[in-house]
Amino acid sequence: MGWPSFARAAGSPDVSGTRIAAVVGQVIRPLMAANDIPGMAVGIVIDGRFQVLDFGLASVSPKNPVAANTLFEIGSISKVFTATLAAYAAQQGHLSLAGMASTAFPALRGTAFDEISLIDLGTYTPGGMPLQLPDGIDNKAQLIGYFRTWKPVYPPGTVRTYANPSIGLLGVITAAQLHADFSSLVQRQMFPAFGVLHGFMDVPADEMPNLAEGYEDDGTPIRMKEDVLGPETYGVRITAADLLRFLAINMGMIPIDPAWQRAVTATHTGYDRVPAGGMVQDLVWEQLALPVDLAALQSANSYSIILDPQRVTAMTPPAPPQAKVLLDKTGSTNGFGAYVAFIPADRTGVVLLANKDYPIPARVAAAYAILARLGAAGVVR
Repeated sequence: MGWPSFARAAGSPDVSGTRIAAVVGQVIRPLMAANDIPGMAVGIVIDGRFQVLDFGLASVSPKNPVAANTLFEIGSISKVFTATLAAYAAQQGHLSLAGMASTAFPALRGTAFDEISLIDLGTYTPGGMPLQLPDGIDNKAQLIGYFRTWKPVYPPGTVRTYANPSIGLLGVITAAQLHADFSSLVQRQMFPAFGVLHGFMDVPADEMPNLAEGYEDDGTPIRMKEDVLGPETYGVRITAADLLRFLAINMGMIPIDPAWQRAVTATHTGYDRVPAGGMVQDLVWEQLALPVDLAALQSANSYSIILDPQRVTAMTPPAPPQAKVLLDKTGSTNGFGAYVAFIPADRTGVVLLANKDYPIPARVAAAYAILARLGAAGVVR
């Protein structure tokens, strides 16, 4: 992969590649069998060692195995890249995350967004946006028209409703302030800055053979269909190795341009406590204090947290990025299921990519089992 090696931290476990492969296999093979998952790629970083393991089929017909260059849809994990781009724009002085959305995006002046900050958008707290856009919004003009007439159900900053339009609008505003197309900013600026070699917003023709086929529960092949906010909310396709690299960058393990590193770190700022999930909402990332047990991690990633309004308590001032925490994010499309988690203090992380949208509790349990069996600090076995 061309990554540097890292010295083992004092007191950390000496985890061999053979040990990692054995543990991952013991968890992933039963997971795939129980959920009828055709293929998976699993990335692990622990004790300074990076390892990616491939399982099963990227395509059932024709039969193509998952391989190092297999691209997976990662669904809402894409939102983390959107948040990072917004944080970068703020670092460069193009916008203020604490500022009002209509200040950064004049088309929304005189609307509810005069009182809604970019942080509210990035933490799903603008006031009760729906999970998805209403039907019939097919272009940016219709999108802006929708936002101009949208009215909050709750006071901004008080209730978290997980919503694609919330993060999507953050991406739209960021791209406008950077005077470029959103997908181009990610593909041509962010990915090269991070050394991501096989990550795409629009998969080029010569990479299409590497794009895994997604599968519905009945085995029907399916891939994502873009909508007007698709790039900003679920549009990334990437290999497990490159997504693992992104986690390592989030832990400060791989040197990148300092401005981008500051942006990455800024997304770990804690803005709201979500008592129902026992977690802190960062800029898209979700954060849990250590030690964390499986029940707490699954609670923070429950379907209730995704689908139901949750009262929050704003952290004033916001909590600076923490090392002794676990940060994670789920992602799904109709044919793919993904999960990532990492512990900065432990320089430990896991990437799970699958070409089926299988239950989130099973993803979390698998990642947790891998971390616990490999002796990651901060998880309760």
